[in-house]
Amino acid sequence: MSLLKDAFNWIKDHGQFQTTLVHGRTVSDRDLHAITAPTASALKVHTLTALVEYIQSEFDTNEPLLIHIKSPETVVVMSKLNSDQNRNHFIQADAYIPSFRFDSYYDAEDINIKLQSIFVPNKDQALILKIVGNIKEDNVRTAGDDGISQAVTMKTGVATVADVKVVNPVTLAPYRTFIEVDQPESKFVLRMQNGPRVALFEADGGAWKNEAIRNIEDYLMEALSEYNEADKLTIIA
Repeated sequence: MSLLKDAFNWIKDHGQFQTTLVHGRTVSDRDLHAITAPTASALKVHTLTALVEYIQSEFDTNEPLLIHIKSPETVVVMSKLNSDQNRNHFIQADAYIPSFRFDSYYDAEDINIKLQSIFVPNKDQALILKIVGNIKEDNVRTAGDDGISQAVTMKTGVATVADVKVVNPVTLAPYRTFIEVDQPESKFVLRMQNGPRVALFEADGGAWKNEAIRNIEDYLMEALSEYNEADKLTIIA
């Protein structure tokens, strides 16, 4: 009987709390934790196509949506704020980005493969491939290197070689955002060392990111035009 009475008294003492005013603010004699409404965690996908199809299906909701383009690699679809000032995160698209180490030197074979596999073909990409593919071993000249251009000895025929000046910056378009949108071109500094070894250094201050985000926004505005026209969609970048 004593044990039951002790338990009853513990519940009575711990099941109540008191509040008082301190300097005009209401405070409690113990910690209180608000119970908030549950929110959805994001479904993870890797393409803009999957994100668009999910929205069009109205699988989980047909309420107005907020699309946040967080970066060239990440887009999140959310609800409006609820009464607890929280949002449902319905779906998140994270782009698959192929690996390339900018600011690091690659040997001729590796840079040749990288340029062909993870860069969009353009004039400067073709020029670099030509130089790398025909460069003479151990003949990257540093004499006369003004920090902008370098001279390299390149094979020009079956048995002939010629000095070719590599002028910077070069304009390239590596895959750095979702494949559904145009890959932004940007400037790179191309440097070469004996070996031969080749490196690319980003030289646009990250301006390509703004272009990539605009490309994603344009894609979503077109793909989801019916939702935008019905005021059921807000896109922020």
